[in-house]
Amino acid sequence: MIGNITRHLLALLLLVFSMQFAVAAPPGTPGCSPLLSHTFLRLQDETPQNLCQYQGKVLLVVNTASFCGFTSQYEGLEKLYAKYKDRGLVVLGFPSNDFGQQEPGSNKEIADFCKNTYDVKFPMFAKSLVSGSNPNPLFKMLIAKTGTTPKWNFYKYLIDRNGNVVDSYGSMTKPSSSSLTGEIEKLLGEKI
Repeated sequence: MIGNITRHLLALLLLVFSMQFAVAAPPGTPGCSPLLSHTFLRLQDETPQNLCQYQGKVLLVVNTASFCGFTSQYEGLEKLYAKYKDRGLVVLGFPSNDFGQQEPGSNKEIADFCKNTYDVKFPMFAKSLVSGSNPNPLFKMLIAKTGTTPKWNFYKYLIDRNGNVVDSYGSMTKPSSSSLTGEIEKLLGEKI
């Protein structure tokens, strides 16, 4: 009898613990746009991070890969983040192995590469799908709102302070591109 109670108690504890890692934030999170109402694991330590913490910021969402011809864009993304973060820009990186199998490593390997090679300080999340039939929930919404699916690594989506998608930019658009930085500066100057 005690064995059954112990098993049931352990099962209940496991259920409660696993609920902490739900993908979506509770519906109607006060002040959070539906686009940001998602939780993802942080790349470095797999701690759950709710994207609602970035409500009111201008966001540049980028799918990344460590072994791509565009991987050097990490440097430009970090410079962009450093230049504008105090004004409200946050770059969000989502590693993905969707294109050319160019992100084969574990989350720890990706985190080490980003830190050691490019000293990435902007928020990065655990490796996930960003295209195909089952992209992560954020990218699913970005694709639906823009009608544009990432075509390759380092595809970019720009989101305003109210959580609305403003534009998307292909992999060829460098982080230092005047079309991208001009739009970022415009959005940073707008009030919520």
